[in-house]
Amino acid sequence: MSEQDTAAVVDTTDDQHLAPTDATVDVDRDDVDGDEVDGDDETRDEADIAADYIEELLDICDLDGDIEIEERAGRVYLTVTDDGAALRVLAKPDTVTALQELTRIAVQAETGEFSRLILDIGGSRDARATELQRLVDTAVERIEAGSTTAALPPMSSYERKLVHDLVAEKGFHSESEGEGRDRHTVITR
Repeated sequence: MSEQDTAAVVDTTDDQHLAPTDATVDVDRDDVDGDEVDGDDETRDEADIAADYIEELLDICDLDGDIEIEERAGRVYLTVTDDGAALRVLAKPDTVTALQELTRIAVQAETGEFSRLILDIGGSRDARATELQRLVDTAVERIEAGSTTAALPPMSSYERKLVHDLVAEKGFHSESEGEGRDRHTVITR
């Protein structure tokens, strides 16, 4: 079911003397049917390529983490977790977005196909979903108080999708407006 890969990790508890230590990066390489994915296949799938890319990044950064792979509705979700706070620096929203794009590019470079994978580092997606819920709640309150519309700040297509779902759950309507980095969600009754 799961395959454990070993990586060298630097112990940074003593800033003057950095000594390599052994650590593990757990990679759950199950496919959708629950069968183990054979790492020797000539054609590697999107999940394996992305997991290998993130695993190498963690190794380069001397960070320890567990990588879990899940596929839902044809989209690969990679979740990177750890037992401590080592991933905190990578879990910032802009950093996660940048790493997600780099991972998608790595997948596309190897497969020749566009990747729609979603990357979560250290619970950053859950934290952002909570923040988006607060934004939607505030916008809905403004509309209920008499505003005809409420515009949210620009965000990624994935975040806008989450917002559209949250808005629909509350019985309101939402549309994305704008282009490129200025694309945002507008909520109405």
